[in-house]
Amino acid sequence: MISYPRKITRQVFVGNVPIGGGAPITIQSMTTSKTHDLGSILPEIAELQAVGCQILRITIPDEQAVAALPEIKKHMTIPLVADIHFNYRLALGAIDAGVDKVRINPGNIGGKERVTEVLKKAKAAQIPIRFGVNSGSLEKDLLEKYGYPTPEAMLESAKRHIDICLENDFQNIVVALKSSDVRLMIQANRLFSEKYDFPLHLGVTEAGPLWQGTIKSAIGIGTLLSEGIGDTLRVSLTAKPIEEVRAGFQILKSLSIIRRGVNIISCPTCGRTEVNLMDIVKEVEERTKNIRKNITVAVMGCVVNGPGEARTADVGIASGKGEALLFRKGEIVEKIPESSAVDRLMEEIEQFIPETTEEN
Repeated sequence: MISYPRKITRQVFVGNVPIGGGAPITIQSMTTSKTHDLGSILPEIAELQAVGCQILRITIPDEQAVAALPEIKKHMTIPLVADIHFNYRLALGAIDAGVDKVRINPGNIGGKERVTEVLKKAKAAQIPIRFGVNSGSLEKDLLEKYGYPTPEAMLESAKRHIDICLENDFQNIVVALKSSDVRLMIQANRLFSEKYDFPLHLGVTEAGPLWQGTIKSAIGIGTLLSEGIGDTLRVSLTAKPIEEVRAGFQILKSLSIIRRGVNIISCPTCGRTEVNLMDIVKEVEERTKNIRKNITVAVMGCVVNGPGEARTADVGIASGKGEALLFRKGEIVEKIPESSAVDRLMEEIEQFIPETTEEN
């Protein structure tokens, strides 16, 4: 497995989950239900926890949301983060309600005095604060100074609020520098990483729908992770939040940062393919999406690359006309009819015992 040199940042704890300091990179997401609507948000939380979300953020837009927090917290098995915009008093209420972290936006939370009040409350509660610098909501004077959002403008915004923290002897912070512009996001995080050792939350904000947003996020987040930058992440998609979690884990898996769940190797198909490989791969992907064991599965469609790739996987099939070869750890196990190939492959996956545990 390729090892990426990683910048070791300071470590903070969100509940019992460490961020930074060389700890495993965590996957975050955010609920979409109205926070006060317990009948909607609690099932959504349960679903996100079931697919492996490790830190969950919910919006706190009003006092109704604050009032719902104690009940929500009872149903959490992972740390809970309160997302606050504009009204710093909501942050104070969320901390009193027992959240594990508060996220505030320097561009809209208000002046130094308001930030200081939040810091005092967070310090007393011994919870971290995440400052989310967003290129779309930079302070007006920074936009006037730089003319438009730039990496330097985003860094200066982050610096202002880090300075306020340090003035108040508060260092329990995580920082995010996000943009819908992938290059801007990458450059801003590089600048920050060169100057500071506070843990970084990575994300391409407002990335878009599932397909486009996943690609943008994979490029932005993946580029930084491959350079050793980043301690936690969220893939922001206009899609169900469980897709954000799945995409986040896939980014880590694609960089070999972790082994988690089923890693499918499949060929792109061509005129040599004698089976409907696209449908076969879709079926295998659907049937394995909730399997947590660490396993590489090859689903190949012809004799050119098929057998070789299948041999490098833990289990796999290489299909020909009307039949397929089943491989286990590089050895042919049996020849099976095309009609039962997926079912037989699933049997092998279910029986497979991983040699390694999840890595990060």
